[in-house]
Amino acid sequence: MLRALEIRDMLIIDRLELVFQPGLNVLTGETGAGKSILLDSLGFVLGWRGRAELVRKGADQGEVIAEFDLSPEHPARAVLREAGLPEDDALILRRVNSVDGRKTAWVNDRRVSGEVLRQLSDVLVELHGQQDDRGLLDPKGHRDLLDDYGNLITMRDAVRTAWRDMAARRKARDAAEAAQAALRAEEEFLRHAVAELDALDPQPGEEAELDARRRMMQGAERIRGDIAKAAEALGLNGAEGAAGDALRWLEAAADKIEGQLDEAVAAIGRALVELDEAGRGVLRCLEALNFDPLELEETEERLFAIRALARKHGVLPDDLAGFAENLHEQLAALDRGDADMRGLVAALDAAERAYASAAEALSAARVAAAANLDRAVMAELAPLKMERAVFTTDIKPAEPGATGHDEVVFRVATNPGAPSGPLGKIASGGELSRFLLALKVCLTGTERGVTMIFDEIDRGVGGATADAVGRRLAQLASGGQVLVVTHSPQVAARGAHHWRVEKRIDGGDTLSTVRAMQGTDRVDEIARMLSGERITPEARAAAEALMEG
Repeated sequence: MLRALEIRDMLIIDRLELVFQPGLNVLTGETGAGKSILLDSLGFVLGWRGRAELVRKGADQGEVIAEFDLSPEHPARAVLREAGLPEDDALILRRVNSVDGRKTAWVNDRRVSGEVLRQLSDVLVELHGQQDDRGLLDPKGHRDLLDDYGNLITMRDAVRTAWRDMAARRKARDAAEAAQAALRAEEEFLRHAVAELDALDPQPGEEAELDARRRMMQGAERIRGDIAKAAEALGLNGAEGAAGDALRWLEAAADKIEGQLDEAVAAIGRALVELDEAGRGVLRCLEALNFDPLELEETEERLFAIRALARKHGVLPDDLAGFAENLHEQLAALDRGDADMRGLVAALDAAERAYASAAEALSAARVAAAANLDRAVMAELAPLKMERAVFTTDIKPAEPGATGHDEVVFRVATNPGAPSGPLGKIASGGELSRFLLALKVCLTGTERGVTMIFDEIDRGVGGATADAVGRRLAQLASGGQVLVVTHSPQVAARGAHHWRVEKRIDGGDTLSTVRAMQGTDRVDEIARMLSGERITPEARAAAEALMEG
């Protein structure tokens, strides 16, 4: 509910503070007094498109502050949470328009974009009038309005869930088809590559091992001769034999020179042990260097085959085993593809049937709700002196989507037998106002928490018809809040709260002010609306009769 509106330096308003109440709030005043400026200012703070130049002449900037009360379940709270804004029972919107055209907005003291304001405005305020293209006159919203009227939200949610499931399963089917097509295009390559890899069976680390063996075998012939010569020099015919002879000779002489050779004999003994160990190591190396030339050829062939296959597939030699495993998995997927595809197609068929069933059920429920709405609107049109008009809710097939496969348009014919058409194109100004009011009376009930604004919706009607308009506006306001800008005394008399918009001259400047109407002031204002500037006793009596009625 709109609690307060504060306007500073906007058009011909220097400073204005209004406190609104629940129920029917009425704004009256002479033409040109500034009633539309109040709505322009409210639209500005809500982010609506409006006049380009709003700042009052001589001011640096214009500012509008609107305060709303939010119930615990008000949909504006979800908008605040989505935008990451602080949430409270009081929602304060503030927007500033500088003289150079720059606009800045705040919500609960946090800077926001115009888009956030517009999202909030969609759940805070409804504006209805002869130029209304955001509400009842916009066919894009008629389907949702019908669903709200018929309490079909649960069914619509079920359709949306079925649509999402069907879309997900169709996406999975399409992705599988594309993957299968890609695999089939590569099937010949896959099978050849797998056979080639399986035949070679390369192992991680094998390429480095083969390369080391190859280098060793290639260098073996050159180094083996030197190692053989060293073995011979260390053996019995070389150093080891000579050291053995020296040891025997020294041992034979040692007893004759009383221990002078003991150290030498011991050293030679140790040397013989080392020479023996060295000789054994050299012999082992010689044995290792013994190879079959055919082995070198086989090693090189396998090494070159592994390297060639790695280059062919653009991977490292050590990655060939993992690459082969991946190709095996692709072939397995190709081989089981038909079975998988049958499962995906069956799941999609089931999802399509579920969507079709849910959408058909919703469509049938919409047809039933449309018939009820048509009867309800027709019942409202008679008191509004439009008993010959025909209202119909037209439901036609549309492209299937998340909300079903129906197109819903509210259509009217002003006389029986006359061609029907969209509300805004068939009805005249006065007729359109009454159509909108009748429709709004029928649709309201599921939209609590929204402030409804009617801008001269009673234009072109008077007498009993205007009284019927006033009664219906009061009905709409019960339990909620309605703001109406009116020139009709019958409508003004139904108001629970009444303000008069006036113009005054202050220092050569024309300014707009708003004054609360109570008691005799309110009687005089309604009398003025009945008789003009000259208020007669008869006009006052008529005004009092309207207010009592």
